[in-house]
Amino acid sequence: MSKLVQQQDLEFLLNTVFSAAQLTRFERYADYDQEAFASVLDTARRIAETHFLPHNAKADANEPQFDGEHVTTIPEVKAAWQHYAESGLLSARHRYDDGGMQLPALISMACNAYFMAANPATAAYPFLTSAAANVIHAFAADAQKQAFLEPMFNGRFAGTMALTEPDVGSSLGDLTTKAIPHEDGTYRLKGQKMYISGGDQDITENIVHLVLARIEGAAVGVKGISMFIVPKFLVDEQGNCSERNDVKLAGLLHKMGYRGTTSTVLSFGEQGACVGYLVGEAGHGLSYMFKMMNEARVGVGLGAAMIGYRGYLESLAYAKDRPQGRSAANRDPASKPVPIIEHADVRRMLLQQKAYVEGSLALCLLAARLVDEHDAGDNAESGILLDLLTPVVKSYPSFYGPRANDLAIQVLGGAGYIREYPVEQCYRDNRLNPIHEGTHGIQGLDLLGRKLWQHEGKGLKLLLERIQVTLNAASKYPELHEAVVLYQNALKPFMATTVELGQSLLSGNAEQTLANASVYLDIMGKYVVGWLWLEMASKALGDHGLEPDFVQGKLQAARYFMRWELPEAELHLQRLQAADDTFLSTKPEWL
Repeated sequence: MSKLVQQQDLEFLLNTVFSAAQLTRFERYADYDQEAFASVLDTARRIAETHFLPHNAKADANEPQFDGEHVTTIPEVKAAWQHYAESGLLSARHRYDDGGMQLPALISMACNAYFMAANPATAAYPFLTSAAANVIHAFAADAQKQAFLEPMFNGRFAGTMALTEPDVGSSLGDLTTKAIPHEDGTYRLKGQKMYISGGDQDITENIVHLVLARIEGAAVGVKGISMFIVPKFLVDEQGNCSERNDVKLAGLLHKMGYRGTTSTVLSFGEQGACVGYLVGEAGHGLSYMFKMMNEARVGVGLGAAMIGYRGYLESLAYAKDRPQGRSAANRDPASKPVPIIEHADVRRMLLQQKAYVEGSLALCLLAARLVDEHDAGDNAESGILLDLLTPVVKSYPSFYGPRANDLAIQVLGGAGYIREYPVEQCYRDNRLNPIHEGTHGIQGLDLLGRKLWQHEGKGLKLLLERIQVTLNAASKYPELHEAVVLYQNALKPFMATTVELGQSLLSGNAEQTLANASVYLDIMGKYVVGWLWLEMASKALGDHGLEPDFVQGKLQAARYFMRWELPEAELHLQRLQAADDTFLSTKPEWL
């Protein structure tokens, strides 16, 4: 059994649930067929298993070091980067004319799933680079593209995004890094950024930082923010690295997890000579960065899902092999101990993990499918639905992935708490994801305060239309009758509460309504993933080529979700309907 992802599950999601083969009807993907998709996925799996997985624990135990001048990582990280770059995956989704593979987002996301399960810390370097290159490709001037894209695509240069400042966290409108216009058309940046993943390392020739800063004299707030390309080394006309730019590593941060990825504090312009190149138009930096941030948010969701998935598979294998105890009905102390998977409470913890991680993976692949429908199919409605769901795609796996890892530790008992078993590291790595790319609370504010009401609420309408299609299909199967009824009955109060919250916002009660935004985000995540479990279960019943145990596993996970997870959401809905002010009315002095 693979330690990264159950192959049958991934193939089922790609081919049966999300119909990857149908993507070839789009002109952009016409050169592909199902066999070609399988070949790309097999390459990704092989590289992940051979070059990423083996040093996952070693990179965790041997963090990057900084001697005051240079950063050093273990050699395996650079070797893994080179294999990844040589595969072409850094530019996988770009067109052939731009040096890419023109690969669908759905297949690219599935490839990334292998790497996130194998070694999320090392995988962070190529994923950040791809995201930064996508921003440059979308918004930078031709000269900037010529200077930086090819070396980023071929792995000579890496990329980062530099947003957070020591005194300014998620409130980006308050950032203080400034950009001073220079007579040659470039800018001189001055300021400090922190928590910059991959901000320095020894695996590439150069690092291309995408930095948010305020041009001297620009308006305060988010409207005055611009984006700049700030390379670690300046690049000459031949594309070679020349002199060192005035970007200095102030120090490395030491994290609970993701220890193999450098987390840095960077100082820009200590000598007054930090050269930056304006991307696009001045004052549009935050909108440009959101392209990278939204892509990164989906990537964070995938990482959380796959770290959770890895822990699930490890605990499942352990439970099958670890003998301990006897059934409650067996009174014979001389009888042979049974594997712990025979105990109902262990099966409870495994089934919960299965529901969380397989549901989370389906959620991330749904987002990728929507990207393909929007980009290659020119479907505006898919873009609207993706925009609505992005906070959920980021946050549901980030919340329930660590919960799955917590359950995995519990399955292993004392063994789960020691580093000789990988579930301990999985938990530490995954605990960062609820913070990465906007906390759970920020995503809740984004969803309830903005996303739900954009386009006159069309995103929610589109979501409900897709849910209804699934309910109609699932209703044809007697095995899903209970699950369908439970979901339908739960959906009614969810919609009623959503309408009430919208009316409350329109009435000017923003502070009270948004005080429970993170709770609403969690609720919506359960309804979306519950829908996907109905979709998976009905598709499993309709695919007669699947193994019976695989089908029954999907059915049982769907039943669990409707019986146990949705009722929790309904309890929270009651609190939202009552406009519960427990948190809002709590005074700082009481804490």
